[in-house]
Amino acid sequence: MRLTTHTDFALRTLMYLTAKVERTTVTQVAELYGVSPNHMAKVVNQLARLGYVRSMRGIGGGIELAKQPEDIRLGDVIEAFEGNMHLLECVATEDVCAIQSFCKLKGALAEAERVQLEYLNGVTLADVAPTKRQFTRVNSPAS
Repeated sequence: MRLTTHTDFALRTLMYLTAKVERTTVTQVAELYGVSPNHMAKVVNQLARLGYVRSMRGIGGGIELAKQPEDIRLGDVIEAFEGNMHLLECVATEDVCAIQSFCKLKGALAEAERVQLEYLNGVTLADVAPTKRQFTRVNSPAS
């Protein structure tokens, strides 16, 4: 499985928000990762629709986590952003291959998918998020 850039930035945004104590802005997150604020806004919008992020408008507004980091499972986030995570079409669909009725590859791939998702759902955002201090070092100019 290879994640899309959209999913990558969703995970990175969640990690950043975990390390931040105060609200931040989409622009600040985009600047940290060196991406377009418009692209980051799309990522944050989807995170908000999925209930992972709260977005407030106006003075004092910004974005923040809507859930506790220990309640956000990586597998859930990845699945929400990626949608179909099947390694091959035949894993989820019948009658797509001439040998499907006796093919053992389908079962092996289905098991690999199951194990991968089970593992990712055992890892929370709290398990992978850097500390605020680590992010501070990234934001500081090099001496």
